[in-house]
Amino acid sequence: QVQLVESGGGLVQAGGSLRLSCVASGSIFHIIAMRWYRQAPGKQRELVASITSGGSTNYADSVKGQFTISRDKVKNTVYLQMNSLKPEDTAVYSCNADVLDIVSSRRDYWGQGTQVTVSS
Repeated sequence: QVQLVESGGGLVQAGGSLRLSCVASGSIFHIIAMRWYRQAPGKQRELVASITSGGSTNYADSVKGQFTISRDKVKNTVYLQMNSLKPEDTAVYSCNADVLDIVSSRRDYWGQGTQVTVSS
């Protein structure tokens, strides 16, 4: 089993910054990719950013130039640096990992989510 634990969410004023972290632990052989999703009330879940084991990144158009995803492979941790936050960035942010475990089974794992609230 693999566990993902997010941290770093909270309440911030518009224009502020937050840094989310997600630590993966457990029966990990290799993490293929890690992603951040968000879901605002009444809206569908949105893929915000992703990063592969090789370091390739992708961003939703809505956050390009505003958010930065990075990864510490040694610590099995992914970060999401969020700058110039806007009220529309308010959502529950969840970490996702595409993992190859120690018995060569590949599957997706999810964290519990962390609330980000941006006040105007």
